[in-house]
Amino acid sequence: MIFFINGVYFFWRWAESATNPIPKIQHGKVWSMTKRNVALPDTAEAGVRGFIEEVDERLSSSEDTCQVVREILVDLFGDREAYEAWRNGEPVSNAALVRLQSYDPCNVTLESEYYAEKDESVFERSKYLQWLWRQFDATALADNVEFALRFRQMLANHLFEEAGDDLRLFKGITMTYGHNIRMGDNTVVHDDVHLDDRGKLSIGDRVSISDGVHLYSHDHDVVDQTAVTNFHTIIEDDVRLTFDAMIRAGCRIGENALVGARAVVQGDVPAHHIVVGMPAKSVKIKPGFEDLAIPVEESPDTERSDRVIVKEIPEDIQIFDEFQRDLDQTRS
Repeated sequence: MIFFINGVYFFWRWAESATNPIPKIQHGKVWSMTKRNVALPDTAEAGVRGFIEEVDERLSSSEDTCQVVREILVDLFGDREAYEAWRNGEPVSNAALVRLQSYDPCNVTLESEYYAEKDESVFERSKYLQWLWRQFDATALADNVEFALRFRQMLANHLFEEAGDDLRLFKGITMTYGHNIRMGDNTVVHDDVHLDDRGKLSIGDRVSISDGVHLYSHDHDVVDQTAVTNFHTIIEDDVRLTFDAMIRAGCRIGENALVGARAVVQGDVPAHHIVVGMPAKSVKIKPGFEDLAIPVEESPDTERSDRVIVKEIPEDIQIFDEFQRDLDQTRS
């Protein structure tokens, strides 16, 4: 059997699995995961540290968050001269006007802003911080790994419900709100991951989330796609979610489990299991954890219904069906 995890094609020799717990790879060499320490030059380090500390201090103060974000983005994009000229009444083109106005998060909307059930008491600040996060990732500085990881850690401390220590949050991460995310220590989230926290998303310690993974916490009804159910999705400690995997809302991925590349997880994954495929199925227990895990053939019941989060829509909110369909007619 062949499957793909984190850029490596694995060729399993099932006949040997009983006597040899380590899968054989027919090419290349297996190395332990190793990293080396890298430091910026002293002058660059001083600038990075000073900037991050300044932003952190301003976001922690009573200063208006919208104003803080606007001022930071104007400078990050090197647009201070044009911005001040416009503020002083100098004429600008329509394109320049839209650009300059959009540094201010009060002048933009996000997709999640249209969700009828969102919590207005926390959404406004989350929106401003998320705008700063997204626009930072649109700058060249987002590719300066040492700077960018520390900057996003600082933002996560302000945005997430709970942000652990020593997070490694790479470029292009998107989220619904941010304030419904809890993330443990030493977790790595790679490029272009989507963290849907329309419901609630809990991610444990030492979790590895590879490029392109989508973690969902809301489902749409199969008949009326405007009907949404929110869930609590749980990723336990030491889990690996590999390239382009999708985790359905309300699932629990058990401790130390591994989800193979492009797997579509529709139910709970037992601790220490390896799951692959569409839909994902358990194919093996991680070597060395056989005594701790339930057998592969014993699929546990998924308890998604116990993880439903009921969110009421305020009565004073005017809602609409974006598809403008007659659902009674659709069902006939």
